[in-house]
Amino acid sequence: MPDLEQQEIPFEGRRFKNPKLRRGIFILPSLFTVGNLLCGYYAVVASLMGTRDDFDHAAKAIGFAILFDSLDGRVARMTGTNTEFGVQFDSLADVVSFGIAPAILAYSWGLHGLSGRDTVKIQQLGEMAWVLCLAFLVCCAWRLARFNVQGMAPGGSKFFVGMPTPAAAGMIAAIVHGFKSPLQDWRLSIAWFLLTAALGALMTSTIRYYSFKDLPWKRRQPSLTIVLLVVMIGAIWRYSEYVLVIFAGSYTVICVALHMIRLLRRRTVPRAA
Repeated sequence: MPDLEQQEIPFEGRRFKNPKLRRGIFILPSLFTVGNLLCGYYAVVASLMGTRDDFDHAAKAIGFAILFDSLDGRVARMTGTNTEFGVQFDSLADVVSFGIAPAILAYSWGLHGLSGRDTVKIQQLGEMAWVLCLAFLVCCAWRLARFNVQGMAPGGSKFFVGMPTPAAAGMIAAIVHGFKSPLQDWRLSIAWFLLTAALGALMTSTIRYYSFKDLPWKRRQPSLTIVLLVVMIGAIWRYSEYVLVIFAGSYTVICVALHMIRLLRRRTVPRAA
């Protein structure tokens, strides 16, 4: 008869007898975090280079940083290696990849194509851009600190409070990847920097954003989820410039629209009563 105690021990509670294997398992999630940090650093360097291809490479690097950020937590939970050190290390990496990198990318992409124009106007625009991109970075750090203290929205892990930092950075990266060439019109640059600041405001807001953490991955036959995932990956691979902008923009706008609908319902229901 099998030992019932051994059957009831979850994977997270097992102890690896081999010390080297145990250390390797605990290092594994940190390797994904290092990959996240590496992508953020590369995105900063590529943004400073200032060519059309460099901006596109920076945007792609932020996209890969989002992928690594989504994997490090999942790997830690799957292997039972969640640690406070890993949480803090991940947050610091996120400040670089989803705060500093997109802020510098937005600043460079919005101003680089305006060189050689009206010097006074470009200088004024640069000062505004400097402040608004800094606001995005500050809001990113604020959002991460609040998440470390408060966690998800009350009632489970279905919603984030405020726009997730990878989503805000992904919105900037998707637009740069979709259009590639730096902006040539100062009016478009103003709209671009205002959008950057708006994304920062959404990160510090109390709007609920869907987390996608309740997808049926652990069911025996999550066929629909797998099919949708395969279709999405194929669409991104073939039409990344269009699909990523649509997906990032839809995620941003739909959650704001649902929040506005909830606010209107709360105001109209008491009046009707």
